[in-house]
Parts: sequence; C-alpha cells; structure tokens
Amino acid sequence: MSPLKLKDSYDVIIIGAGIGGLTAGALLSKSGLSVCIVEKEPHVGGYLAGFRRKDFLFDTAIHWLNQYNYQGIVTRLFDVLGSDHPRAISLKHTRRYKGNTFDYLLTTNPNQLRDQLIAEFPHERKGLLKFFRNAKRIGDSLCRLNQIFRSEETMTFSEKIFSRIRMLSVLMPFIPYAFYSGEKGLKKGLNRFFRDPALHKVFASETELIGCMVPIGWSYADDFQCPPEGGGQVIPEWLKYIVEFYKNDILPRCSVQKILIEDMSCVGVQCLHRGKIYEIRSKYVIAACDIETLYEKMLPSSAVPEILKEKLRNAELYSSSCTISIGLDCPTEALGLGEELIHLVNENISFDAHQNGDPSTAEISILPPSVRDKSLVPEGCGTLTLFMPALMDYCNNWYAVKDEKGEYIRGVEYRELKKKVAEIIIDRVEAAVAPGLKSHILFYEIATPITHYRYTGNKNGTMMGAKPGQKNMRNKIAHYQTPVKNLILGGHWAELGGGVPIAAKAGTNASLIILKKENKLAFSRLCGYLDGKLTLNDLHSSNCFKPYDNSWVRTPTPAERKENRCKV
Repeated sequence: MSPLKLKDSYDVIIIGAGIGGLTAGALLSKSGLSVCIVEKEPHVGGYLAGFRRKDFLFDTAIHWLNQYNYQGIVTRLFDVLGSDHPRAISLKHTRRYKGNTFDYLLTTNPNQLRDQLIAEFPHERKGLLKFFRNAKRIGDSLCRLNQIFRSEETMTFSEKIFSRIRMLSVLMPFIPYAFYSGEKGLKKGLNRFFRDPALHKVFASETELIGCMVPIGWSYADDFQCPPEGGGQVIPEWLKYIVEFYKNDILPRCSVQKILIEDMSCVGVQCLHRGKIYEIRSKYVIAACDIETLYEKMLPSSAVPEILKEKLRNAELYSSSCTISIGLDCPTEALGLGEELIHLVNENISFDAHQNGDPSTAEISILPPSVRDKSLVPEGCGTLTLFMPALMDYCNNWYAVKDEKGEYIRGVEYRELKKKVAEIIIDRVEAAVAPGLKSHILFYEIATPITHYRYTGNKNGTMMGAKPGQKNMRNKIAHYQTPVKNLILGGHWAELGGGVPIAAKAGTNASLIILKKENKLAFSRLCGYLDGKLTLNDLHSSNCFKPYDNSWVRTPTPAERKENRCKV
C-alpha cells in the first residue's frame, strides 16, 4: 500500500466530502488557496454518493431538489465555479397524494388540484381558495430565500441589519402558520381553511401545517427538480473534478481521529489511512461532518463548553429512513407510475402511527428515478426507490449491537429484520399503487438508519441534520464559528434544514469566512454576486478567481457503458 502523498501544509483542510465540503473545497481552490479534503468513505458525495448494483445506478437519498432551476441559488453558485456543471431536471408532475380513499396529483399548475378539490368539496370552496393562495405566497417567499444566502459572520453591521429586515419580509407569509404542529396543532391549523374531515385526511401524514403548504408553494414556483442526468452522484463528481483541476487533494478512506490544537488555535488534523496515522497541517479546518463527532470525539473535552454540547445532544433532528432500492425487469412506467413523488399513507390510523417507524403503518415515499432518467438503467428495465421515515432505536437499534469501540455489529437478527421490514413496505406499495410489482423485481437493496449512520457518521443516521424550529433557533444549534479558533463548520450542522441548497450554502459561507481574511478581493466580489449586486460577468472580469476551462465530462453510467459496448 502506497503512503499518502501530501503537501507540507495546506491553507485549508476540509473534513468530509459531501456537498458542503466539496463546495467549500471548489470555491477555495478557485480562489487560489491550497486545499485538502479528507473523507472516511472510499467515494465522495455523502448522501449523494449513490451506488451501483449490476448495471443499475441508484441515488442514495434524494426526494427532490429545489433552488436548482435556471434561477435558483444552487445554479447561480455553481455558475461561479464553471459553466459545465450538471443541470437538474425540472419536474412538471411533482407530488401524488395517495391514501385508501383519495388519489390526487399535484403539478406545476396547482390550480388544477385546487379546482378538483373544490369540485369534490364545494362547501369548502372559500377555504380552499385561501389555502392555495397562501401556499403560493409561501412558494414565492421560498424563492426569495436565495437573496439571503450569506451568513451573518460574513456581513458588516449594516449588512446584518438589512439582512434581518429582508429575512423578516421573506418569513412574513410563514409566521401565521408556523406554530401549528403536532396532532392538535395541525388539526387546528387546517381548520383555519377547511373543516371537512375528508380534506384533513389528505394531509394525514404531515406533522405541521407549513409542511402541508410548502410542496404546493414550490409547485407554484416551478421549483421541483430531480437529479441531473447520470444521477445525483454527478454533482459531487463535478465538484471533485474542479478541486483536483486546481491541483488540490482529496483523500478517500481517510478518517480524522482528532483536531490538532496549538495555543488554543486549530492547526490541522490527525487522521488514519489504511492503518497508518498521519498529521496534516493547515491554517484553517472546515468541519463538514457530524457536529457531535467533532465536538465530543475529535476535540479535547475542555475545548467546547459543556452547555453547548448538551444543547446539541438534545437538538431536534430530522429522522433517518429505511430506503429500499429496487431493480426492475421492466420500465417503471409499465407499473403505472409517472415522474412524480408518491406519498402513500393510511389515513385511517392514528397521528403517531405515520412517523413511528412501523413499516405496516408509516408513510411511504415512492420515487421512480428511471422514469426521469433512462441513463440509470439497462434498456427495458427500471428502478424504484421506497423511503420510510425510520428511527435508530426501532426494535432495539434494529437488533444491531455495539462493540467495544461503539460501532454497530450487524448480525443475523439485523439482516432478518431489515428484510422483513422491506417485504412489508413492498407489499404495501404493490397493493396500493403498483399491482404486480413483486413479479418484476430483479433485486433490491435495503438501507436502515444503521446503514446511514455507518456511511455518514450523522447522529442517529439523520438524513438532514437539525430541524428548523423554535427550540433549535433558541439554542443556537446552527453556527459556523466554533469555540476553537480557525475551526469552522461547513456542512449541514452550520445551518438548520437540509438538502443540497443548505449544504451548498454552508460550504459557501465557510469559504467566505476564510476568504474574508485570506483573499479580500475574492471575498468582496463573491459577496457582491451572491447579494445580486454584481453579475457573473462582473465577477469573472475582476480576475480574483483562477480560470477554469470547463473541461468536465460526465462519466457514463454502467448502463450507458454496456450499451456502447454492445453497439461496438
């Protein structure tokens, strides 16, 4: 085994090669800084790494994307790096609400669904008009969030004041509905618009009123996208290419053991690679990894105040999931499925039963990736991905036990349980939306919260980190500046919420914090562009970023390679 080839030191070390870490790495590389990204897994991408089975390609965990259309902040940010970036695929059919007694399709013309509901519930016409009208306002506000991209750590005092005023104007449409959560709160919130129990059942699996309105708002704004051609993994593939284009380093299979500290300041990391310990020195470290792992395992116990660590232990997190990735011997369309995300619920069960991780009752999300992107599968085949919200402690941690190092051991009971859970979910999907599904399954792979924890290190296998909400905001869970000088957060934990836009935002702001000190011209120009004060041409003409030749070419998928071989 050859040892790692490292520079004597770097300007910045980044822990984690997910979207946050890679975005930071690409921006800092383009700004002329030396960068080293360390990643414990064999491949970059985090939740966008994807995986191959036979000649099928699967995304790991994408329900949908937003802010990745022609005007979205993800697109605008990637435009800074290069014009060859992957382009998301916009959806027209966005969401299907499927229960025992209803089946409704939401499209980028939500008025069609509104009018259908009014025809079926004419006595609720006034409330439905108000509900959809206010959902549209929320969608318009969500689109304006791209105007508030920078963190306050990158702002002057006057910019902070202006940003808070701007944020308040964006949040105004949310405020009247923000506190309706839980079973009683959701019912009370929906009653503000309509009282018919049958209409309430359409939103049976939601936990808060805002969650009922946001998908409709996004649909009005035409802001539903799915991954680019070739799958979600092409996004980290492109970012990796840019980092390496500038002769910077990405080190897979490299697990950070501790943060190096001298005179109360971060000066690098100690990491383990193929059984050998390395020390890598740097001026700054961006941690785009799990925050509890950082604060409680990589740092000395005295480095972070106990009160902050306790708040993080009790933060409200998004759930994990049980994910079933299915290879089919027929096109997914042959099972009657379209491009839309299907939310399958049993509206006749208790409120808690939708979210408790029980596969016989929990909400199921059904994605048909190969309907949207034929490059993912061999000709004549299809893929289907099934998601169920899941908890780490289900059946005593899925019958996995921890070893002396705290790692989960997955034995026979674990494998039997996850197979049983998968079969229950598949049976429900076959009965409700895809008759004959089981007879067309070539194979399937199952990921549990244990799986997600193993591959990401995120606490409880959470899919997106800390939730937006009063408790997390009050406890200041999201932050960039850590108690250790020159150690900056740059992943999901730097912001509340999750997904590609939040990860890209976190990586960008972590970069700006460093550029503010190390490359003031690049900092000011990039801030001006993100604030909408400079055009892309203005940014590039300032010569504060190194040139890039837009030479990235997407790697063919396994199915494309097979097809090309057959043609030859």
